[in-house]
Amino acid sequence: MAVDVVTTVDIEREREAVAAFASDPDNATAWYENIKRVEWKTTPPVSVGSRIAFVAHFLGKELAYTYEVHELDPGKRLVMRTDEGPFPMETTYVWEDTASGGTRMTLRNRGNPSGFSKVAAPLMARSMRRANNKDLAKLKQLLDAAGK
Repeated sequence: MAVDVVTTVDIEREREAVAAFASDPDNATAWYENIKRVEWKTTPPVSVGSRIAFVAHFLGKELAYTYEVHELDPGKRLVMRTDEGPFPMETTYVWEDTASGGTRMTLRNRGNPSGFSKVAAPLMARSMRRANNKDLAKLKQLLDAAGK
């Protein structure tokens, strides 16, 4: 994969609560800065085979794509993929317990861009890492505050 960005955050909430919130596409606009709209293409809740359409703004462009859930181990792991557009992407969430009773969430985005996107892959990776760090910080802020 030409782009592989991994970011983590520790959240002072139990793993099940963090995973339930983060894995619900209806919450995406609350903590992903670039995601502007979410539309279910299949019936909720999230399960293997679920399809969810997203509209995002990234690097000055509007992107519309549909993820399909490929793996789901509730409270532990979620893997979604899209093959649409010039940048097919896989997004993985992993949730693990921390020693303090909180949750370590890992967000991984990886993909193999084609065409012009392939040339811009290093810039995309840096921008994705920056955006993912901001998004996880927002998620932490939301969930830490809700747990108090």
